[in-house]
Amino acid sequence: MWTYQKKLQYPVNIKNTDPAAAKIIITQMGGPDGEVGAAMRYLNQRYTAPCREVQGILNDVGTEELAH
Repeated sequence: MWTYQKKLQYPVNIKNTDPAAAKIIITQMGGPDGEVGAAMRYLNQRYTAPCREVQGILNDVGTEELAH
């Protein structure tokens, strides 16, 4: 079973906010050119790949992108 605890792994003390930097970080994670977008493209291409070796590579790369 999983237990959800709302606490950070490392304590964070933010003194000054930087909205411009936050926008860049969020775009890289979830934007069209971010990690999640890349992972979804790799995993979707897996289903139309011509041979099993290519399917395996695309599956490995897609799951690795999700791990970031």
